[in-house]
Amino acid sequence: AATSILKRQKQLRRKNVRFDQVTVYYFARRQGFTSVPSQGGSSLGMAQRHNSVRHYTLCEFAQEQEVNHREILREHLKEEKLHAKKMKLTKNGTVESEEADGLTLEDVSDDDIDVENVEVDDYFFLQPLPTKRRRALLRASGVHRIDAEEKQELRAIRLSREECGCDCRLYCDPEACACSQAGIKCQ
Repeated sequence: AATSILKRQKQLRRKNVRFDQVTVYYFARRQGFTSVPSQGGSSLGMAQRHNSVRHYTLCEFAQEQEVNHREILREHLKEEKLHAKKMKLTKNGTVESEEADGLTLEDVSDDDIDVENVEVDDYFFLQPLPTKRRRALLRASGVHRIDAEEKQELRAIRLSREECGCDCRLYCDPEACACSQAGIKCQ
């Protein structure tokens, strides 16, 4: 007896999904023009096309992430230690110190930080980068000319986000309410 086409299609479909490989595309860093960082300066972005691809098993990818996260954590702890040293030398920023001004991350040794006793999985990795760090990342990635116009555009966007809603107090006058005129509920 021949089975119907509909039954045959149902038999071919599988109900489970299996993941056995992770494919990672790597992109060169570029000036962003697509995001608004909370601090001033330019934003970070990526090139239009990837420059390399790597395939991992799930286990290999987990190990790679662990190594990367430990390195990020090490850098963050070094920056915290550097800040603490500068605060100590300047008495919490109240006095000037040439020694504090001259300190860099190289002045913090790996012995000064304890990466092993920090749980990597509990650490939040997507943290805002300060303006100087973003600029340094762009320069290290080969971006020689940072478009200064973006800085002004981003500043204007941040300012416009501070002015949200309308001037209504206690009751809404739809004829004077900017929200009502924009077709949204009074803020």
